[in-house]
Amino acid sequence: MATFTLPSLVILLSFLSVANSGSIGINYGRIANDLPSPAKVVQLLKTQGVNRVKLYDSDSNVLTSLSGSNISVTVALPNEQLFQAASKQSFTDSWVQSNILPYYPKTLIEFIAVGNEVFVDPKNTTPFLVPAMKNVYSSLVKYGVASSIKVSSPVALSALENSYPSSSGSFKPDLIEPVIKPMLSFLKQTGSPLMVNIYPFFAYIANTDTISLDYALFRDNKGQTDPNNGLVYKSLFEAQIDAVYAAMKALNFDDVATAISETGWPSKGDENEVGASAVNAAAYNGNLVRRVLTGSGTPLKPNEPLNVYLFALFNENQKPGPTSERNYGLFYPNEVKVYDIPLTREGLESGPTVNNGSKSVVVTAPTSSPLPAPVNGGGNVEASKVVNTWCVANEKAPREKLQAALDYACGEGGADCRPIQSGATCYDPDTLEAHASYAFNSYYQKKARGNGTCDFNRAAYVVTQHPKYGSCKFPTGY
Repeated sequence: MATFTLPSLVILLSFLSVANSGSIGINYGRIANDLPSPAKVVQLLKTQGVNRVKLYDSDSNVLTSLSGSNISVTVALPNEQLFQAASKQSFTDSWVQSNILPYYPKTLIEFIAVGNEVFVDPKNTTPFLVPAMKNVYSSLVKYGVASSIKVSSPVALSALENSYPSSSGSFKPDLIEPVIKPMLSFLKQTGSPLMVNIYPFFAYIANTDTISLDYALFRDNKGQTDPNNGLVYKSLFEAQIDAVYAAMKALNFDDVATAISETGWPSKGDENEVGASAVNAAAYNGNLVRRVLTGSGTPLKPNEPLNVYLFALFNENQKPGPTSERNYGLFYPNEVKVYDIPLTREGLESGPTVNNGSKSVVVTAPTSSPLPAPVNGGGNVEASKVVNTWCVANEKAPREKLQAALDYACGEGGADCRPIQSGATCYDPDTLEAHASYAFNSYYQKKARGNGTCDFNRAAYVVTQHPKYGSCKFPTGY
């Protein structure tokens, strides 16, 4: 994923194609010591509506587990094997014989990713990339499977010299003749897409003074106008894709398709990783899914569907680098969701919108502490005609604590948070305290007002008067 990490095994979840729209996948990294078995992972993917996966290697246990699953697979030849693959056709012949033919077609292998972000590989494997791709393809031809298995290579966005404005997108000059042109020519000849890894998160944290969080998270914003062609961009993601398209067009390869092989947003980060949070991750990925599955292409190529792979399936506890690197997962290793977003068109139609990101359903472990004594809620209540109790947010609690408690209540806690989604009956007033109070009370009432169920690590307390925020009245029980 990020350019400074080691390659990881990645599975891409469900290219969910619909007419005139794109497809969504999810990467499954395995740099961890606490992940479920491949067989369990395949079952998890199937429960999420999977029909396509991608691996960063060709692990036999994973390929065997995928056999007969009707899940299409992309396997990979890792960077450390590029030199051998480029040097000898006999090596790629043997590699295909060992890693493709024993599993295909029961395991529906459709792509081979040759290397990963090779241009930033510290071992300088760039010169071997295109020869390796050609040899892999020749081996596929030799064994009669080249018509059904395509060859590509994921490229980091850092391959661009310029990415802003999008119309000025260009590749780094030192890469163009040695590798970019030969690779694009190969992809054009074989009908394969250019795989690109795009992370608006990195651009955002490096430019928080000029890039708005709403623009990075697909939220409502005024957009950015490209001064060269007048196209208006409502998301940084689309602007970055069009920078790649512009760079390809500058080399006369604008007829090569693209696939976004990695993109995502971390649910946790270090202090200097501004914006790394579960709420923002849910907003980015949830809004991206909606954009891809219900929209068209980019402003520059509106008729080209977006094929996107989210990173990642699991949090990976052994990844090097900053905290964010270990927190891109949609799931914890125990298969519990870090946050809940729809991944299919059906899920989009039945689930709530996540456009503003503040009511994302996020799972996080609660912290238990004694129930504080019941306290009257002050001025923001109305008299109740029934003796009862309700749970409201502690206005003196830090915002971070309130948000974490809200995330838990709406996630693992099982509170009914639909009324505080955008456009719903209790969305207004759109404040953290109001939304948290509604979620806390929903949880509290569902738990039959049991002892300790209105605490949330002292982010909430019990009141004996019926809370009221705007026109929203809180339920008394379920």
